[in-house]
Amino acid sequence: MTAIIRLTERLTSIRRLAFVSRPGPASRSGWAGHARGDVRVEASTEARGKTIRFFESGTFLLEGRATPVPFSNCYRWELGEARIALFHERRGADQAVWLFDLVAADSASLISAEAHLCGEDRYRARLNLVDEGFDLSWTIQGPRKDESLSYRYRR
Repeated sequence: MTAIIRLTERLTSIRRLAFVSRPGPASRSGWAGHARGDVRVEASTEARGKTIRFFESGTFLLEGRATPVPFSNCYRWELGEARIALFHERRGADQAVWLFDLVAADSASLISAEAHLCGEDRYRARLNLVDEGFDLSWTIQGPRKDESLSYRYRR
């Protein structure tokens, strides 16, 4: 079974997430911390084909702070035979930002087919399938950003 098929089958079972953000040496944000939250999943068939949305909510704790802050996000996964496109819908479905297309690297992982450019910053990703869900790691590098995000999505 291909990584695309395995991920497609797994997406609707995800219920929780955790992530860690780490700035690199060239980071201007210094955005370091960790988060935990829940995922509400909606699957639909749209003009673009089969779509799965992750409505994420939880709390984020910035390093050096005592009080976590709430967060929420919506990500859209557009499922294809050879790739899965990921979009961020923070401003709504009509203004979704394409992040990257994921393609199979091997039977248990996917990688971004190409870097997503936001200005001169490049976003890349790797997704590894694990028993209870998947791990999604992003790197963002460029003149404005030097960040890594490590997400753990679980059933």
